[in-house]
Amino acid sequence: MITVENLTLQYGGQVLYSHADLQFTRGNCYGIIGANGAGKSTLLRLIAGEEEPTAGHISIDPKARMSVLKQNQSMFDDYPVLETVIMGNMTLYNCGKEKDAIYEKEDFTDADGIRAAELEEQYAELGGWESESDASKLLQGLGIPVEFHQTQMAAMDPRQKVKVLLAQALFGNPDIILLDEPTNNLDLASVVWLEDFLMDYDGTVLVVSHDRYFLNNVCTHIVDIDYGKIKMYVGNYDFWYESSQLIQKLIKDQNKKAQQKIEELQNFIQRFSANKSKSRQATSRRKLLDKITVEELPASSRRYPWVGFKAEREPGKDRLFVENVSKTVDGVKLINNLSFIMGREDKIAIIGANEIAITTLFQLLAGEIEPDEGTIKWGVSTTQSYFPKNHESYFAGHDENLIDWMRQFSVDKRESYLRTFLGRMLFSGDEVYKSVKVLSGGEKVRCMLSKMMLEGSNVLLFDQPTNHLDLEAVQALNNGMEAFPYNIIFTSHDHQLTQTVANRIIELTEDGFVDRMMHYDDYMHLYSEETE
Repeated sequence: MITVENLTLQYGGQVLYSHADLQFTRGNCYGIIGANGAGKSTLLRLIAGEEEPTAGHISIDPKARMSVLKQNQSMFDDYPVLETVIMGNMTLYNCGKEKDAIYEKEDFTDADGIRAAELEEQYAELGGWESESDASKLLQGLGIPVEFHQTQMAAMDPRQKVKVLLAQALFGNPDIILLDEPTNNLDLASVVWLEDFLMDYDGTVLVVSHDRYFLNNVCTHIVDIDYGKIKMYVGNYDFWYESSQLIQKLIKDQNKKAQQKIEELQNFIQRFSANKSKSRQATSRRKLLDKITVEELPASSRRYPWVGFKAEREPGKDRLFVENVSKTVDGVKLINNLSFIMGREDKIAIIGANEIAITTLFQLLAGEIEPDEGTIKWGVSTTQSYFPKNHESYFAGHDENLIDWMRQFSVDKRESYLRTFLGRMLFSGDEVYKSVKVLSGGEKVRCMLSKMMLEGSNVLLFDQPTNHLDLEAVQALNNGMEAFPYNIIFTSHDHQLTQTVANRIIELTEDGFVDRMMHYDDYMHLYSEETE
């Protein structure tokens, strides 16, 4: 379907990758991974023909129709929602427009009649008569009800626009689908629907995503951009990650029993190939995995940050008491009579459709704002560290370097001490002297995590900490949150982090809340049963 030969891409003096040879075939989903700046999105643009490579060639089956998830949300503001989706197949869309224009002519000629007949035949072959119902089904599957289907795109909420553009990319059964971060800003139900759609899809999918759970569910292959090269591996993200870690151990430990390590890898392959959660792809994956040799497993040059939170003191029995808390903002009641007591073992995930309400709750817990009604009482032995969703206030107006920025949060002012925390977040050498005002989004998040590690609190509050992080940093944060022995209250779009960290789920609803002592997947299973 897609053949990449000797592909090289260079920006300025930097070579992102060179001499890449890849084959993307029908019926497979390829997850493209790599560190920030490695060129993942650029690879999709190269395949889409939106950019030209420095060298090499990309050939695509001329009969194949390619669809690309558009990133410009304002691009279709002048069109209704349903029409925007149908524009995912421009041949069909233009055929319908030309046909309608001919029928609207007052001076209808014989030539018009002949052309209209040709267009009618083409329109039917392209599935035009079913196009509106097909587009409507996609929109409804993604959570956009019928009453919005004729609404102008300009009037749609940005989160709804994302869904419309995703429906556009999926419309009309394209042969190839290119998706760049398709789960960004999608609610859980929409992500589950998209996973099911892609697992049933029989074309070729290339997807860039930071969502490990999503990659695990939909991908048959991982395309890894590393070492300035692009390599393809069979299996999903977890298989790639675990095998990569094992290979690294083997490389670093050349003098020990190599054969024992090889046997460990072989056992790992067998275990992974027999443990597939999605039955529809299990058989094909198992056949592929069974053929893998140790030599075909990945080795990575990536540096993983280290996240570890160590409390300066153990909290006492009383942790947190939230009683009958309500909060209204701009005339909208966001928190409605919320009550819960946090136990000693609780790691609580806050979920819900209204992210403004969730952020408001974190602001209440952090003491940034006061409730309209009710009380929030922390145990006297607790100390809290807070990661706000919008943390720009910590950096805006600041011109100091990273060391001096960290120094304001530390009792120990020594540079060597502060370098320890920055080093864990991959700031090393002279990097610690650069100004905080030039940091990227991901670097600011890593600074905030360094600050939280430095504070030594025994309760951690996280409002969307994985935003802007690459897969390596998300994995490190996940490990650090799992290992923390005390209380965490958090919200995250990352399914795997939520599933592995939380043992209690509190969902904020329009009329109140739901509180369950269970893991995320169990709660979602319960949710799906209740909505069937």
